[in-house]
Amino acid sequence: MNPYVLMILLSSLGLGTTLTFISSHWLLAWMGLEINTLAIVPLMAQHHHPRAVEATTKYFLTQATAAAMILFASTTNAWITGEWDMNNMSNPIASTLVITALALKIGLAPMHFWMPEVLQGLDLLTGLILSTWQKLAPLALIIQTSQAINPLLLTSFGLMSALVGGWGGLNQTQLRKILAYSSIAHMGWMIIVLQYAPQLTLLALGTYIFMTSAAFLTLKTSSATKVNTLAMTWSNSPILTTTTALVLLSLGGLPPLTGFMPKWLILQELAKQNLPITATIMALAALLSLYFYLRLCYAMTLTISPNVTNSTTPWRMKATQTSLPLTISTTIALGLLPVTPAILMLAT
Repeated sequence: MNPYVLMILLSSLGLGTTLTFISSHWLLAWMGLEINTLAIVPLMAQHHHPRAVEATTKYFLTQATAAAMILFASTTNAWITGEWDMNNMSNPIASTLVITALALKIGLAPMHFWMPEVLQGLDLLTGLILSTWQKLAPLALIIQTSQAINPLLLTSFGLMSALVGGWGGLNQTQLRKILAYSSIAHMGWMIIVLQYAPQLTLLALGTYIFMTSAAFLTLKTSSATKVNTLAMTWSNSPILTTTTALVLLSLGGLPPLTGFMPKWLILQELAKQNLPITATIMALAALLSLYFYLRLCYAMTLTISPNVTNSTTPWRMKATQTSLPLTISTTIALGLLPVTPAILMLAT
């Protein structure tokens, strides 16, 4: 892609998200979401591959539906209350429509069906943008309007997303689909605690972005898109294979890695709110996710590829890609647990 076009598209992505962040007016927020969607569509379809074009079409239709629902809900709310302000979502029908549309935008269960299909058709870097940056604007709107939304609805979305994200990834062989289900499960963890401690939602979002970035950049470096190709990565870079296994375990939420911190604090908050059954279901759903991360770790570190190749084994190939973003995201994805007290002090 032409670098000038790429620069315009990435700037528009940033502009759309920033516009939604700063707005308290529904029309301005809707405009930011639309700019965001229209900016990523050319990035998704840039390879002109049938799978990429199909994924782009699915994504565009889904986001357009969600945007239309947001516009309809905000217009209904403005018609009844007489103002477009986000903080005045007093109409229950409008607030339910808005949260449903925003859940569709970020891929919360049961509106998650587009997410694995779309991510599977994209290259890894565009998939990374879709899994991280594109979640920011809708989540900002969900956080702003969370107090007006039925708590039972938010809890249902959170529980369903955690369970679907765990169950859905169990039988997958495609790494991008596994990461899509991982994203759905993490979104569930963020939504479940939103009404009790929004700062924990932001903490979970931050750790999720760094862990997912580390996972995607690692797969990009090793050019792996299927589980069986992971078995060949150890011969190229043993150190990268080791850190990747740790990043996957961090995504699963195992101590003493960064991914344990948000899960631990969210479960603690749910217990404080006298919701032991919700906390138990979330912890069991995390075990489902952990199983498929462990499967990936097993494929990477404890198996030798059965593929017979006639070409020379790529033994310790020189990397031609920039490794600084991968290094930073991996370090953060592995080592933040000891600074949990400092992060809690900043968050509260």
